[in-house]
Amino acid sequence: MPKRPNILIIQADQLTAGALSCYGGTVAKTPHIDRLARDGVVFESFYTNSPLCAPSRFSMMSGQLPSAIGAYDNAAEFGADVPTFAHYLRAAGYQTYLSGKMHFCGPDQLHGFEQRLTTDIYPADYGWTPNWDNFAERLSWYHVMNSVTEAGPCTRTNQIDFDDEVVFAARQKIFDIARGKDDRPFCLVVSMTHPHDPYTTPQEYWDRYDGVDIQPPTVSLEWSEMDPHSQRIHHVIGLGEKTPAPQQILAARRAYYGSIAYVDDQVGVLLKTIKDAGMADDTIVIFTSDHGDMLGERGLWFKMSFFEGAARIPFIVHAPKCYAAQRIATHASLVDLVPTLAEIATGETFKPVVPIEGQSLLPALQGKTIRDEVIGEFMGEASIAPIIMLRRGAHKFIHSPVDPDQLYDLALDPLERVNLAHDPKYASVVADYRAEIAARWDLAALHDRVVASQRRRHFVYGALRSGRYTPWDHQPFQDAAKAYIRNDQELNDLEAMARFPRLAP
Repeated sequence: MPKRPNILIIQADQLTAGALSCYGGTVAKTPHIDRLARDGVVFESFYTNSPLCAPSRFSMMSGQLPSAIGAYDNAAEFGADVPTFAHYLRAAGYQTYLSGKMHFCGPDQLHGFEQRLTTDIYPADYGWTPNWDNFAERLSWYHVMNSVTEAGPCTRTNQIDFDDEVVFAARQKIFDIARGKDDRPFCLVVSMTHPHDPYTTPQEYWDRYDGVDIQPPTVSLEWSEMDPHSQRIHHVIGLGEKTPAPQQILAARRAYYGSIAYVDDQVGVLLKTIKDAGMADDTIVIFTSDHGDMLGERGLWFKMSFFEGAARIPFIVHAPKCYAAQRIATHASLVDLVPTLAEIATGETFKPVVPIEGQSLLPALQGKTIRDEVIGEFMGEASIAPIIMLRRGAHKFIHSPVDPDQLYDLALDPLERVNLAHDPKYASVVADYRAEIAARWDLAALHDRVVASQRRRHFVYGALRSGRYTPWDHQPFQDAAKAYIRNDQELNDLEAMARFPRLAP
């Protein structure tokens, strides 16, 4: 591996770690991801910093928590002046490309990437802004339980259309880089939207689970047994309006596993492309997700929760020539990606231009100790006030000014059945966590900032929809004058340049 390796980041969407065999799952069929895990470094306790698409991705890109950059929800604007790992890598001399989803909201749709190879599957405007002023109203873009009640096989979906394009464009870019004259190393992010709901999957992937025993959720809770935030999720996703039958739940879970198999096939395509391009020994491959999926556990679906199903995600680093295969139990999270990538790219200690939350995982990759901590924030739909999560050692502590505290010992209670927050034996532990949160966050002021941001965005969105509308959605540029065969180049020269590997002179 050269001093400045290429970096390929493959990101799934809404993939819970526990579904994969390398994290203890027993159903999903993922030979390519299994190979990455077998020969790579598996972070066993890796988390999103906010269990929702845009905030998690903005934190990943910036190394900062959502409250620091205004990444409150799926319609929050990601500021163009926020440094991202794409900026840092470009400054270090890397080519930077994005193929697929990143859920950027606002006029800046690049955020340091030199080129986006596709548009995004989701809108870039403020239309998906929650409304804490009127939480009871279910907005038209919220999740609905049709995703579960209508689960099953299909031929095509929006997501298949999108991810097929994402992987095709990424594959083409890899070969273009291999044939090109730009000798800078590259960072290519390939971000798919599977296995995100709706829970449908092409017949081929549905059929891969014929005869497989798809188990129902392990923990079932009625509405009255849920914590207040889970009850709000119940409301937001419409569970009170449409309750899935047992067979629909199993069909949704089977389709989810089918979508994971689809993702795994695309991982195989990308790994083969890197190999065919002669880059396998020079490329670090990172596989991760943005958040998980509850899949019916605790009576919940989708994300928006700090329970393990929604918050714990895979993180695998595959570079056998650099880092010995190992499993790391230390807690880590998506904010750690910025300093990790920067140090891999430069070989130097990372010096951010603005304060960040993340720590470099490079020492862990090299067998050394890192800080054992994850901090999470959630302010998206289903919340009515900021929610904070602290993960240290065996504990997970969840706090919001409007809800009773939650404390779980995951070493003794991995399914998070027993809330210890009101157990007198843990009174001092809870007091310490609450004191830490009070010292670190002004949650009342954060609440006010969130509400003010929502009000501004609701107004601006409505105003921009009046009269001529100019969308922010990314439009990939393709210069047809430079595609394939054109008369500004000699035909033989052009064909020779396009052939890979090139013939010896």
